[in-house]
Formats: sequence, C-alpha cells, structure tokens
Amino acid sequence: MPEAPRIVVAGVASLTVALPVDGFPVPDGGARFPEWMEAGAAGVGADVALALAALGSRVELCTVIGSDAAGEAVRAELRAAGLLGTGCLTGGGSSLSVSLSAPDGRRRDFARHEPVNRAGYPVPLFEHLVRGADLVALTTAAFTRPLLGPAGRSGVPVAVDAQLIADAGDPRRADWLDVADVVFCSHERLPCPPEEWIGRIFAEYPGCAIAAVGRGAQGASMGLADGTLVHAATEPPRPVVSPAGAGDVLFASFLHAWLSAGNPARALTEAVVHASYATGEPFPSRGHLTAEGLRALAGRHPVDVTTGRWR
Repeated sequence: MPEAPRIVVAGVASLTVALPVDGFPVPDGGARFPEWMEAGAAGVGADVALALAALGSRVELCTVIGSDAAGEAVRAELRAAGLLGTGCLTGGGSSLSVSLSAPDGRRRDFARHEPVNRAGYPVPLFEHLVRGADLVALTTAAFTRPLLGPAGRSGVPVAVDAQLIADAGDPRRADWLDVADVVFCSHERLPCPPEEWIGRIFAEYPGCAIAAVGRGAQGASMGLADGTLVHAATEPPRPVVSPAGAGDVLFASFLHAWLSAGNPARALTEAVVHASYATGEPFPSRGHLTAEGLRALAGRHPVDVTTGRWR
C-alpha cells in the first residue's frame, strides 16, 4: 500500500464559538437561547488540517497559538488529533472567531487574527518542514504571505484556498495565486458563472493546473488546464445543521484523494460527498470521515457528475 501523502498546512487555528441564528440581520433584543452552541479549535488552517488528518494524510500544521486560555484550549484539541507538532508555535495571543449559521444556509463569521499576524512565522522553519512534502496547502491568512516565496521555490506543489474572492487579479490574493498549482474558492462573491471564473484563473495564472469553485448546495465545479470541466453535486446524506467549514472539508478532501489516487475527477466526487456530509455537523472542524468511511459513503450515495469544457 502506498504511503499516505505528507501535506504541510499553513493557516490559522482559532478558538471558535459556533451557534445558529434565525436569520440575518440578527434582531436586537434580549438574550437568546439557541438549541446548540459549540466551542473549540477551528479556523481554515485547523479545519483543513483536521480533515486531512482524519482521512489519513500525514499533516504538519504551521500556525501560531497564544499561551493564553484560548490557546490552551486550541492546543488540547490539536494535540488529541496528533497535530500539535513542530510547526505549531507559541505567540503572544490567540486567534478568536465566532461563526453564525442561519437555516437558509447563509452564515456570518467574525474573526480576530491580529495576534497571530503580528507574531509572524519563521521562514527557515517553514522551509525545513516543506522539504520532502508532497504538497503545501496555503490559506490566505496574512501571516502566510512571507511563506509564499519559499513555497514557490520549494519544488513542492502548492494548493491555495482563496475562499471568498471576487476578482482574479485582486492584489490581496494575487501573491497567493501566483504560486498556486491548485486553486479553490467559494462561489459566494464571484462576479460571473464558475465556468467563466475558472477560465479567468487559468488566463491570469498560467502556472495553475487545477481550479475549482465550491458552490454550496450545488456541489462544486473544477477545471483542468487542458480545458476539461467537471461538475459534481449531491444531496446531503444527513440533515443540514450548518454550512460552516464545508468549503474547508471540500478543499482538504480533494487534496487527499487527488494525491492518493491521482484522479482529479474522482477526487472531486469524493470531496463533494464529504463536504455535503459535513453540513450535518454543528461545528466546522468536527465530524470528519476517515478515508474508509468516505469511500463507503461515496460508494452508496449518488453523485451527479457531468463533464464538459470550460473553454
């Protein structure tokens, strides 16, 4: 059996509180008593790393965690998942976030990453951890910007989760996309259909090999540099509780399956199933499937897959 892929993930690990709301805007008034509320380690870096680890990837998480009470809670959860490794450094403060989810699928996140961004991340340590890796997965957290050059020069494929983006040439994202072999983003702010957006990515960033758009309940669309377009969608295999974190699961699951089997279309199919399954979980970084569990679910759960051309 081939060895599991080794993936270096650079991103934020926050102490997060997640809860449901009836809708947006959230009305003024007195205290509310939601039917559920959870707290724990989340943030894109932690979400992606935890999903990859559950699937069996060998993960090195590069992040900064404070020595405060919030940091201790984050550390405990990462330690339990085997992710509190050499790449997790101690800083002066922890990242904090609140995630609100509405029944119609809309969500609103509030995040404070300033303590982590202020601490920065040592480039020599990152370069050491990347050596010999199969992939580098970069989030667009500000503290990862100094790591872009080393990632691009490493010779290791780079995947970037651009998340909510509306302009392929946006200077706030362009530096990340310049080094990316794989680009994922959300459909929520795109100014055009996903197929057109995928074409824009390939035109703007010729080094990109795979570009994909998560489309929420409509699944995901992926383009390959050779012009191939694949769309995959499925019904949620369990009742939807919260969409928070589903995009991170989509990204992580695709990377694991693609590196493990080398088939991007099959990887997208498995990733869509896992992301859809993740919407049945209240907290964004919990309830991930193992690789065996995901294959079993994908084998019995129907997925609508169509292929075409993005150009």
